Amino acid sequence: MNPESRYLQELIIAELGVPASFDPDTEIERRVDFLADQLRRTRATSYVLGISGGVDSATAGRLCQLAVERVRSEGGQATFIAMRLPYGVQADEADAQRSLEFIKPDETLVVDIKPATDALVESVRHAGLGDREDFHTGNIKARQRMIAQYAVAGARGGLVVGTDHAAEAVMGFYTKYGDGACDLTPLSGLTKRRVREVGARLGAAPEITGKVPTADLESNNPGVPDEAVLGVTYDQIDDFLEGHDVDEKAASTIIATHRRTAHKRAVPLAFS
Repeated sequence: MNPESRYLQELIIAELGVPASFDPDTEIERRVDFLADQLRRTRATSYVLGISGGVDSATAGRLCQLAVERVRSEGGQATFIAMRLPYGVQADEADAQRSLEFIKPDETLVVDIKPATDALVESVRHAGLGDREDFHTGNIKARQRMIAQYAVAGARGGLVVGTDHAAEAVMGFYTKYGDGACDLTPLSGLTKRRVREVGARLGAAPEITGKVPTADLESNNPGVPDEAVLGVTYDQIDDFLEGHDVDEKAASTIIATHRRTAHKRAVPLAFS
């Protein structure tokens, strides 16, 4: 990596709060304590999280369940609500069910987002979604899922949990106001491989921790691996975020994508 890339790498690592050292047991305790403390501090009585079947939601979900159990052990009131949010029938539903078995949530709710998504797409089609209609529909799916989660959280005095971590944050790899919308992110600062390590230490099966990551939002092109969209591998992203050397092409891609997606990580601009 050239000096400029190294300098920008250091700035990005600091911005995203990726620690130089990592111990999964320490991270589990820190993050469960963070979640439990937020419930105590805000007096919220539940956490709500959508479970997809991937390692991110499985790991975050288990941390949430441990946190609410800790609060209850102290005499507090807290419930973890896991939400299944399929678009019709999810192709990898078995993976989602495996995640739920691992998480052992207090409660599971299922909301099919297909009717609402299809109705909205039909209503805005006249605006000219063009040849990227499937892509835009994917973003609508992500936003409908968050609408459902906030509806439940509002009804149950809860907070919505997000699954964003450093490897997704640096690439802006989420839908703005979709899966990027939440009240707190217990996985922040973790690289993808570290999320996997935390999940494994919590007891997640290899089928969960080793599942190929995919956003799976586009109906006409389902199951596309994240790495095929990102243009770099998670190993390269993780190495970059953990302060290691990566080849210049990968570094340039990561830095350019981080710059291009800055608006996703920023609060709305206010006139002044």
